[in-house]
Amino acid sequence: MKPIYVADAFTSEPFRGNPAAVCLCGKPEDERWMQQVAAEINLPETAFLVPIEDGYDLRWFTPESEVDLGGHATLAAAYTLWHTGRLRSDQTARFVTKSGVLTVDYNAVDGWMTMDYPEEVPLPANAPEALIQGLGLIPRYTGKYRQDYMVEVDSEQTVRSLKPDRQQLAAAGGRGIIVTAKAAAEAPYDFVSRAFYPKAGIFEAAVSGVAHCALAPYWTRRLRKPELTGYQASKRGGIVKVAVNGSRVLLSGQAKMMLQGTLEV
Repeated sequence: MKPIYVADAFTSEPFRGNPAAVCLCGKPEDERWMQQVAAEINLPETAFLVPIEDGYDLRWFTPESEVDLGGHATLAAAYTLWHTGRLRSDQTARFVTKSGVLTVDYNAVDGWMTMDYPEEVPLPANAPEALIQGLGLIPRYTGKYRQDYMVEVDSEQTVRSLKPDRQQLAAAGGRGIIVTAKAAAEAPYDFVSRAFYPKAGIFEAAVSGVAHCALAPYWTRRLRKPELTGYQASKRGGIVKVAVNGSRVLLSGQAKMMLQGTLEV
């Protein structure tokens, strides 16, 4: 039997942010078994933690596949370790992953956690016709990093009102499409975004930490501010604070524990 938890990440409120499951394993588990568990739980991501000498080994699975870099599930995993007393609030959560060592620090005063992640700088790219048709607009700017496209549109309202075509976006190539805009003048945040991953079994991510690895350097340069607040305007919504630190990005968010149980298989 293994302890398993569900936490909403990048929010301090229940039923908002992005839900992730966190499974605590005493030893490395079979990859096929982890994939079956992730499919059974059927949340956007399930994080599997195994204690090692200098922290935890961490792997992420969507219901359909393993991913090399997870965002909100890392925040949920770190929060779970502090919430359950496996780490003291003054201890750094250290994770060894397929994308290198990732760390998360906790501020016990305000409940915010800060993840240290690799920066992803979008490079200018031509927007594929399927992307234009899938979004129903011509982007103001199109960039690409790793497997994802990032496009800027004219306004926050455009981001919020998008009704993308899933089949067209899936045909655009790559893994995901991040749509973003400068926040409206009265907004308490600096930029908004939505993130679509039609090939990963999750059409729209509620809040994507990984997307903000690219959004952070892009908007830092555009707005000329060292620290920014982003709002992911999905149905659930969530806040991610970002700061660029050399070739790294600091992503800050909160989390809310929703469920604690035992996996009996």
